[in-house]
Amino acid sequence: MSAVVNGRSDEREPRPGQCLRTWLREGGWSGVKKGCDAGDCGACTVHVDGRAVHSCLYPAVRAQGREVTTVEGLRHPCQQAFLDAQGFQCGFCTAGMLMTTAALEPHQHDDLERAFKGNLCRCTGYRSIRDAVAGRTTVERAPAAGAAVGTSTPAPAGPAVVTGAARFTLDEPPPPGLLHLAVLRSPHAHARVLGVDAAPALAVPGVVRVITADDVDGDGAVVRPVLHSSARHHRSSDDPDDTLVLDRVLRFAGQRVAAVVAETVAAAEAGVAALAGGVEYEVLPAVFDPEEAMHPARTGAPVLHGDKDPALTRVARPADNVVAEVHGHLGDVEAGFAAAAAAGGAVVEGTWRSQRLAHAALETHAARGWLEGSLEGGGRLVVRSSTQTPFLTRDALAVVLGLPREQVRVVAGRVGGGFGGKQEMLTEDLVGLAVLLTGRPVQWELTRAEQFSATTTRHPMAVTAQLGALPDGTLTAMSVRVVSNTGAYGNHAPGVLFHGCGESLGVYRCANKRVDGWAVYTNTVPSGAFRGYGLSQLVFAVESAMDELARALGIDPYDLRRRNAVVPGDPMTSTTDEDDDVVYGSYGLDQLLDRVQAHVAAQRAAVRAQAPDGWPVGEGMAISMIDTVPPRGHHADAAVALVLDDDGVATYEVRVGTAEFGNGTTTVHAQLAATALWTTPDRVRVRQSDTDVVPHDTGAFGSTGTVVAGRAVHAAAGELGRLLVARAAAGAGAPPEACRLDGDVVVVAGARVPLADLAAQAAGEGTELVGTGQWSGTPRSVAFDVQAFTVACDPATGEVRILASVHGADAGVVVNPEQCRGQVEGGVAQAIGAALYEEVRLDDGPGGSGAVSNPAFRTYHLPTWADVPTTEVLFADTSDTVGPVGAKSMSESPYNPVAPALANAVRDATGVRFHRLPMARDAVWLAWRSEETA
Repeated sequence: MSAVVNGRSDEREPRPGQCLRTWLREGGWSGVKKGCDAGDCGACTVHVDGRAVHSCLYPAVRAQGREVTTVEGLRHPCQQAFLDAQGFQCGFCTAGMLMTTAALEPHQHDDLERAFKGNLCRCTGYRSIRDAVAGRTTVERAPAAGAAVGTSTPAPAGPAVVTGAARFTLDEPPPPGLLHLAVLRSPHAHARVLGVDAAPALAVPGVVRVITADDVDGDGAVVRPVLHSSARHHRSSDDPDDTLVLDRVLRFAGQRVAAVVAETVAAAEAGVAALAGGVEYEVLPAVFDPEEAMHPARTGAPVLHGDKDPALTRVARPADNVVAEVHGHLGDVEAGFAAAAAAGGAVVEGTWRSQRLAHAALETHAARGWLEGSLEGGGRLVVRSSTQTPFLTRDALAVVLGLPREQVRVVAGRVGGGFGGKQEMLTEDLVGLAVLLTGRPVQWELTRAEQFSATTTRHPMAVTAQLGALPDGTLTAMSVRVVSNTGAYGNHAPGVLFHGCGESLGVYRCANKRVDGWAVYTNTVPSGAFRGYGLSQLVFAVESAMDELARALGIDPYDLRRRNAVVPGDPMTSTTDEDDDVVYGSYGLDQLLDRVQAHVAAQRAAVRAQAPDGWPVGEGMAISMIDTVPPRGHHADAAVALVLDDDGVATYEVRVGTAEFGNGTTTVHAQLAATALWTTPDRVRVRQSDTDVVPHDTGAFGSTGTVVAGRAVHAAAGELGRLLVARAAAGAGAPPEACRLDGDVVVVAGARVPLADLAAQAAGEGTELVGTGQWSGTPRSVAFDVQAFTVACDPATGEVRILASVHGADAGVVVNPEQCRGQVEGGVAQAIGAALYEEVRLDDGPGGSGAVSNPAFRTYHLPTWADVPTTEVLFADTSDTVGPVGAKSMSESPYNPVAPALANAVRDATGVRFHRLPMARDAVWLAWRSEETA
């Protein structure tokens, strides 16, 4: 075959049936991404003779005699437009977005929703992409020295992202001898593996090794069976140790049974197909309902982890399938409800159910491992992984694989989205084991189907909320009963349960509160960390109940929150067992309530005029609060050094462990360092997400990139600045207080000492000019969000159309307004998907396998360009005493109040209170019709 790729002749013969995407990547064009391999997401979009095509569907042989252009070969004004509008976050979808944009015909600009129907973005909420396509500029390119904070500085990786040069996990050239891994997964919800016949798989040409549980606990195993959790936390004891790399007991359909390692992906997959018939299973009873599972003595439900010792594994009650539970109270809840009733107030109660959701990051989980030297000779295992937690994953690998920590290195490239899903060790352990067994580099990239059916999801929850209030709206009692379905394993189960029951009630001042919650094992795909970490499920229930309470009392919903929300000086409590390091570093909830309400009122007439005739219109709002740092420690080390580049120019190098996955921490860290060192962000480069770079970083989760790692970076930059001033002052015989940094010099008593001279002098002395900083994540502050919607609902179809979306965010000092706005918009867009469309469905009916039944984007409705409205973002004017330069976190929290605000708006429009998500149009139509005919 002969094709021209980016202006170069390419005569490689494709394999039979090979798609253009893999052919291009094998030729080194790594800007072509794999998001789905089904033509659903558009990340693989390229041009063939100038026409945009999804290369995952396009047969490679059809490129014969054609010109193929990937993002690496694109030369189009839209690339600069995406930089000017910050039209990306993680950047994994950006190549596809650019290729689609560059191929637009003039008439397609009149219907961009249709033009981009084949391109998905999970991060941005599409507004910044709309700005890019329209040619609007939203970034600021030249902040003054020392004044980067508060400006919309562009992302440092932008040029690499829009040219395809940014390196995600598997974009580096493969090492020689690379093997590929594929996994045989359980077809049963609950089974015991009695035996595995590896011979059929080993007979497949190219298969090198079959890995089974015998390699973990059998005779001659290279590692010992270590119970652990796939969840990654600063304290590993926060999660139950209930997981093995390969287990003989299978607890959900999709669990690993065995792995095949081969010379090619095709050989590995063929080996898996051959291996499937060689496994003997003992099928066991299964349970899918957590209410049934937590009472096995009464229901006959199977016990999933009855072999676990609570004292050793931290599983709360294995015999009852309860992995964690929380019970607490303040005051006398029943007396509080009685007081509300006696005074003529109101008591409302209901059960709200939040569904199972997929993170749907466009980059699937992937890892590549290899050996640097021999382990016996002091070498080490290196794993390059799509992870939010390189350091915690390194530590877990060392334990699971029986290696000293210093013999394991974990590196994360640019990560294609996370949302909590990559706060897990889901590929690295098996890749590491395969490397140890074969002695060769090994790579494993999950398929999209595996991503849906065999990683983690949001915890489905049933939350019964009961609220009581006096006639004036004063809360007298709050009670929640929570049953959280953790699935087959307990990764993140305790933390999600405890966190969800925390700030959802803690945001309100009430003397009487009660919490009872259980996280329960079932034979379903495991749940895990997900944006909001339990709060979205609890806030959906509590804020829906607050809306019903406002209606029952005839009080404006904003005023009901004003009357009851905590203010500085109030305790932020949900039960009697509270963390004591949470403080009011700043407070902006009052501003947000005023600004959002005023904005809705000012736009009301114009917004309602957009509603189609005959569609009732409704308004709804909700609030949420979140601690700015996870509890029980979150540590970050950072260093900032003065270095000379190849041209002898002095620049600053920030060294930090935090991964970049669209959270924007790289930009913020550069801004913080530039401000502290009185320079500009373009003079700062960031080395990150590598366990060789700094001593430790707990990881990029819990919205800590700015408030924890950022504080460490700011401290390190401040220390370096003082060192530079002191060194220049000493050389001039001047007092340090008479000196100051100014761009690329130190001003010393009227003279200007170039930083390059200081760096060269230090290099000549064999020293490095470097400052270090760290922060342990305590004390913690609180951030607030307020969301409001105006919707119109179609009586004929049940469609919920969002006419207006307004979000108030209390982010403290906003380090980068455009970037922070993007985080808010992305959180709102993702939550709109959760409220209206998204659900991971299971085959969990009678006789069902429990397997995920919609493991593809085509059957899992991810919000598209057409689905997401523009959200007006309003920031509170606050400055936090805890975060660096007054900043607070704002990545997770915008997600949390969206579902209840939307449900409250639908309630206002239709009169129907929805207790179950998603509010899909068929569900809305049926419930609305039932209400009308009741």
